[in-house]
Amino acid sequence: MPNPRVALLGAILESNRFAPPAEKSDFTSLTWLTGEDLMDEARSPTPKLATEFATFVRTMDATGNWTPVPCMLAASHPAGPVRAAVIEEIIATCEDSLRAAEPVDAVYICNHGAMVAEHDHDPDGLLMSRIRRVVGSEVPIIATLDLHANISQRMVDACDVIVGYRTNPHVDQIERGEEAAFSLRRILATDIRPKIAHIKLPLVPASITLLSAEHPYGSLIDYGQRRQAEYRSEIINVSVFGNFLFSDTPDNGLSIVVTAREDADTAEALAMELADMAWSLRKDFVRQLASLGDAVAIAATQTRKPVIFSDAGDNPGGGGSGRTTELLAALCKADVSDCLIGSFCDPELAREAHGVGLGSQFMASFNRSCDTSVQWAKWDVPFEADAEVLALHDGDVVGERGMTAGRSMALGPSAALRIGGITVVVISDRTQTADPVFFHMFGLDIAAARTVVVKSRGHFRAGFSGWFAPNQVYEVDTAGLTSPVHDRWPFGHLPRPNYPMDEDAEWSAHPPR
Repeated sequence: MPNPRVALLGAILESNRFAPPAEKSDFTSLTWLTGEDLMDEARSPTPKLATEFATFVRTMDATGNWTPVPCMLAASHPAGPVRAAVIEEIIATCEDSLRAAEPVDAVYICNHGAMVAEHDHDPDGLLMSRIRRVVGSEVPIIATLDLHANISQRMVDACDVIVGYRTNPHVDQIERGEEAAFSLRRILATDIRPKIAHIKLPLVPASITLLSAEHPYGSLIDYGQRRQAEYRSEIINVSVFGNFLFSDTPDNGLSIVVTAREDADTAEALAMELADMAWSLRKDFVRQLASLGDAVAIAATQTRKPVIFSDAGDNPGGGGSGRTTELLAALCKADVSDCLIGSFCDPELAREAHGVGLGSQFMASFNRSCDTSVQWAKWDVPFEADAEVLALHDGDVVGERGMTAGRSMALGPSAALRIGGITVVVISDRTQTADPVFFHMFGLDIAAARTVVVKSRGHFRAGFSGWFAPNQVYEVDTAGLTSPVHDRWPFGHLPRPNYPMDEDAEWSAHPPR
């Protein structure tokens, strides 16, 4: 096809069922782009939008003629279920744009895959099915998704190819955007109709067990890629989706998604092979956390290598508030020194620091306006300490390493506060500290710190790998909206039985006849 017309759209949100609802303002403050504004941002040197979306556009630009049909891309930081009116507005905008631009030759959808709505457990699938209804059955639809997606059959039925991330921490968005574009070019050039096989297991691991550089998840992904290579061109894609536990939906569970060039039986056979392997490894999808007491003891120890702590219960990248003070208070009480902590989302405190000025001493009040009677804020306990304003910043930065490398971020008014031997970074935009730029923007030397604490679940591993080897990383069992301990949550929609919640859960690649 010499000059295909390709529609571009997406709605990106990872939903934590227990977090505050995602409002329209959560999207408009991050990404809410349509038409040529969307194309201009995608083609900018340091785009603010999803890396895979920008890469898809650039790859299509580099591989031949095409006519982009930009509909809409909306994205929010991880939050709770999206308001029904918001997701319906996004879908309607995409539908209207498509109808106005018809006909199109293909559609690219850039979603996360673990969104929940007030009125629908699977708004990702809802969007995809509605787009399919508009363009018809003959127009190829290709989607990119985060590997934490909760894959539904509705998603699979609506798409021709689903491309999932392969790395966690997520550092392969460029490769996946390229893969989506190359796959679409191939489909349009050869007129093939891919076949997708999808198998979901009653296996619901927490995200801390889904590191792609470690066993078991890494072993499963690597095996899938080796088998795909052995099938040569017959298999277009193999994706292993680990699920996002906190979405709490009927579609949770580790999913194997295999896309074959034309033969459904081939896709099904490979998917079953991988599912059987995944189930055999189920007991390895359990991980122990460091206790709060152990973390404080390590931080107070002088004769050791530098370490980095993940404040696992409060990861803004999974819907956490970025405001829990449990670990900070414990480290201050222990009079820990040479410690960096990033990053507290407290716009009020950041503004006050800017107001009192660089070098000033003041009483830093964390969470002074939080209502801890609200279920999702009950861990955002106030904390006060004498602090010095060490550095100030407007929060406009470009990521340096890991998942946000080369991506513009607007963190809002930000400050570095010194509390005894601890330096605390305070920001105004709720964002996980997965990139060293959160410290570097203040001139802070990560190499000089003996203890670094980040409000991030796993993506910090890529951003901070230059300072901390895997044996210098500790995930701390803290309270908050992303605590990965299954039995602390009132799950109401997860499929049961499942492992590890039900140790007697069963599944077989060869069920009895």
